Amino acid sequence: MSPRQTRRNRSERVDLVPTGDSEDSAGARYKMRLFPVIVTILLTVAVAYYVYVPLPDAIQEPWKLMLLDAGFRSAMHLASLKDWLGLDNSMKSFGQSTKGFVDVVKGLFGSESGGGVVPGVKVSDITFAGIPVRVYEPPAGGEGHLRRGLVYFHGGGWAFGSSKMGAYDALTRMLSDELDAVVVSVEYRLYPEVRFPVPYLDCLAAAQHFLSPEVLAKYAIDPERVAVSGDSSGGNLAAAVAQEIAIDDTMTVKFSAQALIYPVLQGVDFNTPSYVQNQHIPILYRPLMVRFWLQYLGVDLSLLPQFLVNNHSSLHHSTITPELRARIDWTVLLPPKFKKNYKPVIAEKGLQGLVKEVPGLLDVRAAPLLAGPEVLAKCPRAYIITCEYDVLRDDGLMYARRLQDAGVTVTNDHYEDGFHGYLSREFDAGKRAVRRYISWLQDNL
Repeated sequence: MSPRQTRRNRSERVDLVPTGDSEDSAGARYKMRLFPVIVTILLTVAVAYYVYVPLPDAIQEPWKLMLLDAGFRSAMHLASLKDWLGLDNSMKSFGQSTKGFVDVVKGLFGSESGGGVVPGVKVSDITFAGIPVRVYEPPAGGEGHLRRGLVYFHGGGWAFGSSKMGAYDALTRMLSDELDAVVVSVEYRLYPEVRFPVPYLDCLAAAQHFLSPEVLAKYAIDPERVAVSGDSSGGNLAAAVAQEIAIDDTMTVKFSAQALIYPVLQGVDFNTPSYVQNQHIPILYRPLMVRFWLQYLGVDLSLLPQFLVNNHSSLHHSTITPELRARIDWTVLLPPKFKKNYKPVIAEKGLQGLVKEVPGLLDVRAAPLLAGPEVLAKCPRAYIITCEYDVLRDDGLMYARRLQDAGVTVTNDHYEDGFHGYLSREFDAGKRAVRRYISWLQDNL
């Protein structure tokens, strides 16, 4: 081979190297471009899997509920992690995280439920009998004009929530404006700082103070037109306070109406048809509601599985008499359409001595559904909202039935497409339910 040919071959071989590098480089660039796409797809699938929850077809705006639920679950997981690390109590942290997420949801869905949007309503943060309250006053109606009065207790499982939260603040401002009412929203103390009966006693003290003739006169309130209301655990407190004031002969002014929004009313049976049917429906899952009860009553959280199968209310507990069981017997108190094919869950033997250790379990101040007919007969007319896809549905339905049996006038608005938290103004259907709630108060107060 001549030197000239050798140089030419070498040159050809050298030329092959950059061509290979170019192909490798192109492949690397392609992979680099593909990597973020793959990561995005995987993250999207993971988020969708986390957010998605099977929901009944009747529930409107399902993805909005799923996103709200995902936020609540995330807040709960974050709170549990902080609790495990010893940084904060889980429920306290959960309340703070939830508030932040609710604000985000309002921004995403363009909610109108922000506070401070009702002109003319005066807001004051003061105390009633040492209990912090937020008072909403509509514009004065002139000399001699008497207004309605309303006491409101917020929900939150006796563990979180506040009268100052956007959703509650907006609702109570609206109530004050549209009802021409002085509205008192009570900042009762919460778990973990306190347990039963402290939240109840805070609410009772604030309500008694408000109902005093001197305070009613100060705010120009008609003593014949004062109501109590609340949602979820706040509905529990409203029902219990209404009962106590109804039977208190020292009270010269009593509530003329009570409005309970999907109230929690008993902790004896966690296997009613609604607890079983809706145990996996957001945002109030069955184990979470049981946990709220355990925290409120000061029960060891490790006993939660026992409560889920009703071992805390087994037949061997002689203190849970047949008379008491009859007051929460859903097989008798519920209409057939709600009983369906569910069977009662009654344990023969269960947790020994629990009722004695946790007397609040059978205390009507914690479980208003257990009150006797002689107490219910003295209660004011009632408005009760229940939702088909809510674990607390049957509590409200049974209470409506027992109040009616005792001679009390009851209006039960049952929402076939409703779920716990339904009246949140983030949902179009919930806005319509709020209108019905206000309309009933206008007609009955």
